[in-house]
Amino acid sequence: MDTNMVNAGEMNGSGNLMDFLDEPFPDVGTYEDFHTIDWLREKSRDTDRHRKITSKSKESIWEFIKSLLDAWSGWVVMLLIGLLAGTLAGVIDLAVDWMTDLKEGVCLSAFWYSHEQCCWTSNETTFDDRDKCPQWQKWSELLVNQSEGASAYILNYFLYIMWALCFAFLAVSLVRVFAPYACGSGIPEIKTILSGFIIRGYLGKWTLLIKTVTLVLVVSSGLSLGKEGPLVHVACCCGNFFSSLFSKYSKNEGKRREVLSAAAAAGVSVAFGAPIGGVLFSLEEVSYYFPLKTLWRSFFAALVAAFTLRSINPFGNSRLVLFYVEYHTPWYMAELFPFILLGVFGGLWGTLFIRCNIAWCRRRKTTRLGKYPVLEVIAITAITAIIAYPNPYTRRSTSELISELFNDCGALESSQLCDYINDPNMTRPVDDIPDRPAGPGVYTAMWQLALALVFKIVITIFTFGMKIPSGLFIPSMAVGAMAGRMVGIGVEQLAYHHHDWIIFRNWCRPGADCVTPGLYAMVGAAACLGGVTRMTVSLVVIMFELTGGLEYIVPLMAAAVTSKWVADAFGKEGIYEAHIHLNGYPFLDVKDEFTHRTLATDVMRPRRGEAPLSVLTQDSMTVEDVETLIKETDYNGFPVVVSKDSERLIGFAQRRELILAIKNARQRQDGVVSNSIVYFTEDPPELPPNSPHPLKLRRILNLSPFTVTDHTPMETVVDIFRKLGLRQCLVTRSGRLLGIITKKDVLRHMAQMANQDPESIMFN
Repeated sequence: MDTNMVNAGEMNGSGNLMDFLDEPFPDVGTYEDFHTIDWLREKSRDTDRHRKITSKSKESIWEFIKSLLDAWSGWVVMLLIGLLAGTLAGVIDLAVDWMTDLKEGVCLSAFWYSHEQCCWTSNETTFDDRDKCPQWQKWSELLVNQSEGASAYILNYFLYIMWALCFAFLAVSLVRVFAPYACGSGIPEIKTILSGFIIRGYLGKWTLLIKTVTLVLVVSSGLSLGKEGPLVHVACCCGNFFSSLFSKYSKNEGKRREVLSAAAAAGVSVAFGAPIGGVLFSLEEVSYYFPLKTLWRSFFAALVAAFTLRSINPFGNSRLVLFYVEYHTPWYMAELFPFILLGVFGGLWGTLFIRCNIAWCRRRKTTRLGKYPVLEVIAITAITAIIAYPNPYTRRSTSELISELFNDCGALESSQLCDYINDPNMTRPVDDIPDRPAGPGVYTAMWQLALALVFKIVITIFTFGMKIPSGLFIPSMAVGAMAGRMVGIGVEQLAYHHHDWIIFRNWCRPGADCVTPGLYAMVGAAACLGGVTRMTVSLVVIMFELTGGLEYIVPLMAAAVTSKWVADAFGKEGIYEAHIHLNGYPFLDVKDEFTHRTLATDVMRPRRGEAPLSVLTQDSMTVEDVETLIKETDYNGFPVVVSKDSERLIGFAQRRELILAIKNARQRQDGVVSNSIVYFTEDPPELPPNSPHPLKLRRILNLSPFTVTDHTPMETVVDIFRKLGLRQCLVTRSGRLLGIITKKDVLRHMAQMANQDPESIMFN
């Protein structure tokens, strides 16, 4: 530090050496809970920090090493996030597998084995009964030594419900007592946090621990929800934890959000086993600010996370996902018609789900129902378990159901869906089975799937949004996969029985395998997921990474685009944006367009008839005046003007930093009292000899606040708020301050223009 500068400060009479420090006092630059960060300011602070490190690195070897460590800290954080996210995902997958099977029975040789693992280790398992082995016993066999009959069925049914209720009750109790933020999907809040909003504790250590444990419990309970969305929240909690270990990220909210964007990519990477899809999901769906550097780091974090999960191998198939399939049949142009129909179904289902779910969540918020979250979870779990058990397609875990629906019917399949009538004269290779007439098992499966589809559609509406971790990817995919499989079997049987029709003649010769029902299930799953979330590019990439079906990109694209078009015709909002608006979070969606012809003067405060704007003057207010202004208002900051008469703008002071600066000055500086003059100028004013010590606060003043004129179109103002991430913008005319526009004002104006309730925007 230059000694002359310090002496000059003392000679000016400021007596405030802290003006020249980099960190004038603790907590400067931090934000209040439920407030939006100032992106421009965070960017500027990081640039200053980087410039300082670069200049210091030339001074000594040690400073040069420190600069290298600073440069590499981002990659180290990504490595740690990938390792922890991959490990947690692997543990969750293994635990869910075991606890889901625990509802039906137990392994005698080792109780911690799932059904599949138990029979793997058995020497007495036959090929025909490969899912049966003496070591695995259903509860009825263990307790009353009966495997068949009404009493055995009723006992197993009862214990299935009891286990489900036990898991759900434990999950909702843990969330309620230890980590209220661990409920829900987490993606709406992650999107809002990445746009610059502060929700303290949402990405905390307790939330990470409780969400991981309760995620296992709720998925195992058999509720209609998935673990994929919550895994993004878990990965972001990991990102928040590791970024707090490095001052580069812990002291800069803008830089921290770059880490969280990459963590979201790692979360999707381990949720679906789709590293590239994870990066695209973060880019397309959750991130607000995504520079090229973050793209590379997201790619690295997703890679490490996927590698870690692959090393754990939770599914025992050397794949990253449970439902990896390989189809041997190409698709034909005529099949685009049913694929597009599935896209239409996906769009309609997405619209229906969003409207019904938001209506139910709004009812939960505004009625007494919201006061009994534990009772609601228990009731929905009981209904789900009672209805799900009799149907084999709803009794098993949703991931296993999707896996079976995606599967191609080979010679070794024992599923009811593969109960076709075989031709005894067939002499073809095993892996090239031609189309055959459906057997009784297929027709039974079609009825059960139809019932399961209706049940899944209804129960998911009531499940999503309860006070437990609940993801939406897997239930949406299950709805689409069931509809798709039924359409696929229908097309297959139509082609078999009417192969002489002109539409089938070119590509469906007798004895050929021309329709793959599993492909229709895959396309249906993509369509329904797209209809609910409005994903497009990332959805197609996730689906082909998920299934390995690289040559089926065109059907997936056709279904995803159709689904989005149909859903967008009824409303532009996806489920996550709808929940953001339901909760009143200040989220300016980049995808929304503002086309109304209003001006900044129509939106700014104060309006006509309102009290004048609360301002600070540069050199005529006392400490007591400033403290009174802070006490009497709840604004986030105050414009600083030359004087009340001229109202020529000087800068903008944040409320939090004013409070901290005055508190700190009173504690540490002698002579600062209530009638000390506060000044924001470079040089102190001439004061009478006996006047109290002045307080110089130029250091906390933003000398370049963003301003627009009163005739700036709101279309431009909205664009500025979106692209620069502003908290507020000052409105001037010829250099004179007229008013202020905050992010909340912009959002409320947009809601008003869209004929929505502007009061639904609660936070700034």
